Amino acid sequence: MSGEERIAAYLVTRMPATYAAAHAALGEVRARLGQTGVTSVLDVGAGTGAASLAAKECWEEIECITMLERDAALSEAARQWLPDARVLTDDLLRVESLPRHDLVIAAYSLGELDPYQTIAVRLWKAARVALVVIEPGTPCGYSRILQIRDELLQAGAYMAAPCPAATPCPLTAPDWCHFAARVERSSVHRRIKEAALGYEDEKFSYVALAREPVPLPGARIIRHPLHRPGLIELRTCTPRGAGTERVTKRDRERFRAARQAGWGDAIS
Repeated sequence: MSGEERIAAYLVTRMPATYAAAHAALGEVRARLGQTGVTSVLDVGAGTGAASLAAKECWEEIECITMLERDAALSEAARQWLPDARVLTDDLLRVESLPRHDLVIAAYSLGELDPYQTIAVRLWKAARVALVVIEPGTPCGYSRILQIRDELLQAGAYMAAPCPAATPCPLTAPDWCHFAARVERSSVHRRIKEAALGYEDEKFSYVALAREPVPLPGARIIRHPLHRPGLIELRTCTPRGAGTERVTKRDRERFRAARQAGWGDAIS
C-alpha cells in the first residue's frame, strides 16, 4: 500500500479500538487520581494520537500535549485533530532526555521496543503525577505489563490502577489479567473487516502508577459477570487474592449493583 493508503487503513481498522482501550484505562486512572492536577501529557509512541485524544476527553483541564512518534506519516495524521499539540517525530531509543509532564502514556508502543523495562523506567522519571502503560490483552502483553509493574513498584511507585493493591499479582498461567473495551463499528469499519457484528471488543492490559498514594478499590472485576436466575457470579481480584463472589437476590442492594457491574469495574 502507499503511505496514504496505509494510514487510512490504520485509521479505520485500528484507531477506534486503541482509542477505546485508552479511554477505558485513562477513565479509571482519572477516577483514582481524583482532583490531582493533570494539565500536561506526554504520549510516547503516539501513532495517530488515539491516547492523547482519550486523555483530553478524560481531563478537560489539559493544556499541553506532547506526542513522540517515529513515523512521520502517523504524526501528520495526528496533527489533524490535535493541532495544538507539540509533535516530535523521533525514535524514543534515540531521544536522550524526555521532557517532564504530569501524565506520561505509552499505549501499544513498549512491546515494539527493547528492553522495555529500562524504557519504562525512563518514562517513569518523566512523569510528575502518573505513568500509564497499555499493551494488547494477550498473555505476552500482560507479561510485559506485569514486569513493568513490578519494576516500578520496587522503584517506589504507588499503584493507581487497575490493581486493588500493590501486592504480587495472584493470577497464574494460563490465566492473565486483561480487560475489554466495546467498539461500535461504523458501516465502513464493518465492510473493510468483512464483519457481521456491529461491534467488536478490544482486549487490553494496562497498569497505572502514581507518584503519591491514591485510594484503591476494594476489588476489581476481572471477567465478564456470569448472570443466572437469581444469582450473579463475579470473578474478582482483591488485596487478598483472586476469587469468585456470588451475589443472590436475597441481598437486594448488592444484587442491584452487581446487575449493573461490568468487566473491569471497581467495586467496594
